[in-house]
Amino acid sequence: MNGQELIGYASAVIVGLVIGLAGGGGSILTVPIFVYLFGIPTVLATTYSLFVVGSTSLVGSVNHILKKRVDLRVTLAFALPSFVSVYLTRRFLVPALPDPLFRLDTVVLPKSDAILYFFAIVMVIAANAMIKNDSPEQGEAADGHPRYGALALDGLAVGMLTGTIGAGGGFLIVPMLVLLAGLPINRAVATSVLIIAVNSFVGFMGDIHQTDLNWNFLLPFTGLSIIGIFVGMYLARFVAPNKLKRGFGWFVLLVAGYIIVRELM
Repeated sequence: MNGQELIGYASAVIVGLVIGLAGGGGSILTVPIFVYLFGIPTVLATTYSLFVVGSTSLVGSVNHILKKRVDLRVTLAFALPSFVSVYLTRRFLVPALPDPLFRLDTVVLPKSDAILYFFAIVMVIAANAMIKNDSPEQGEAADGHPRYGALALDGLAVGMLTGTIGAGGGFLIVPMLVLLAGLPINRAVATSVLIIAVNSFVGFMGDIHQTDLNWNFLLPFTGLSIIGIFVGMYLARFVAPNKLKRGFGWFVLLVAGYIIVRELM
């Protein structure tokens, strides 16, 4: 095992740590880790990411459910359309994308590069949300009546995002649960972790029939990420998640810049 791979495995712990502390955000690092530190092809990296994110978030969500932090009714309203969207995206849309995605004379854009560019754009948006740290304390549903129709539409959009880039989308889910379901931020984070877990597994199931997976690599990496989420959930008692998200947002922004520069070069 070389130094680059050691950094990759150490990063697995960081992914789980951030999910445990902030309820999301760490999953957006998994695809760059797989692509740049382990040399895994981009589309396969998104499949691996879905499994790691799903497994790690599932462990965190069990803890939240036991402590009765998860709103199951809101979870169903948001998650059911999201499940459909993420499965159809992984099962049909991603495989149907042509490769190269774009060709004009000598300009060629391979599918793998297009996914990484899209991923970098999403990272910039996520980093901006984390740095601003402006999660609303209440929204349209402050009256206690969730806007289920709007939640379902948002679930469809997040499902497509998760299916395309292999990230959980927690930076989008949490604000929507606050705004449209009227959940307090701590319950929104807990509910988001469960949605991310099932979303990711549904997307992964859309790939498993057509992908040859290296379980000898994937399972140890996932195990380290799960260790990280236990550490993160423990540290969450002492560390303010908002401060962590702001610092992590700057880190995500740097990684997004690295992806763009590297792909352009």
